[in-house]
Amino acid sequence: MEMWLFLCIFAADMAKEQSATKERQRTDLREPKRYKVTIYNDDFTTMEFVVMILKVVFFKSEADAQTLMLQVHHADKAIVGIYSYDIAVSKVNKATQMARDAGFPLRLTYEPEDA
Repeated sequence: MEMWLFLCIFAADMAKEQSATKERQRTDLREPKRYKVTIYNDDFTTMEFVVMILKVVFFKSEADAQTLMLQVHHADKAIVGIYSYDIAVSKVNKATQMARDAGFPLRLTYEPEDA
């Protein structure tokens, strides 16, 4: 009888501990930090190339790419998207490499969204 009581108490304690652990795990999860990608104007990169980058790398529609390109042209920069860290870095690196391969000095950066 004592062994049965011990096992019941032990099982109840284990269930409470597992429940508390699961609750702690749920509250420790946070949304990943987001990063904004900015593209900058320069006097050498063609407008057509900027539109192509916006369409190919950032998956913008023709209309959105044209609008962003004009914003970059007139305001010297534009935020082209907000992404998780890995995606922001990947897109900046891909666009920068494509620009260098084409002989353009196009500059893109990424920074935390709340910066």
